[in-house]
Amino acid sequence: MAKKSKIVRNEHRRRVVSRHAERRSELKAIIRSPDTSDEARAAAQSELNRQPRDASPVRVRNRDAVDGRPRGHLRKFGLSRVRVRELAHRGQLPGVRKSSW
Repeated sequence: MAKKSKIVRNEHRRRVVSRHAERRSELKAIIRSPDTSDEARAAAQSELNRQPRDASPVRVRNRDAVDGRPRGHLRKFGLSRVRVRELAHRGQLPGVRKSSW
């Protein structure tokens, strides 16, 4: 089980990312565009740098939906590898069977 503070901080980051996502994409489009003037590009870069660090989606950590474990996250289930194995053995994941040969 992850610390509650880490889980809460990650959720806060998700909210900040969603709040700033539209403006970030606009600024990045201005910076990437080859026909943007140097002054406009510099202004867009400085505005992008003034945004909070947590506005970057790279800073959001994928965590287990049940207990918040940060490592071994499987996107398909939204769970950690440990939790997927537990639930699969119990038969609580639809469409997942334990393989044997």
